[in-house]
Amino acid sequence: MASRISELVLKCADPELLAQFWCGVLGYVEIDREDVGLIEIGPPEAGFGGLQPTIILMPGTDARTDRLALHIDVNPVDRDQDAELERLLALGARRLDLGQPDDASWYVLADPEGNEFCLLRRRLEP
Repeated sequence: MASRISELVLKCADPELLAQFWCGVLGYVEIDREDVGLIEIGPPEAGFGGLQPTIILMPGTDARTDRLALHIDVNPVDRDQDAELERLLALGARRLDLGQPDDASWYVLADPEGNEFCLLRRRLEP
């Protein structure tokens, strides 16, 4: 039996803001909330322990001065890449230029706190 990723933990200044953003991006819902400000979001039917990992948004004020060593990639599921890009920008994402080629098949974006993620071209089946 192999391991699998069950949770992604993201330290952030405003867990509430990022929970709202990532729920909108991924179609996730709030699964759990702890008194220390931690919010866990995940797939509505599966929740923790399902095949898709949940995301834990953990409050923290450590200033980040460099790019993250790990980032999230997302794929559109019910529209093409350009339509999904417009939807993500409307949710609060912003485009980033990190030196990717002009003809890249992906878009580099940032969430409302500046955490990088990529929107890939390939459409996945829901």
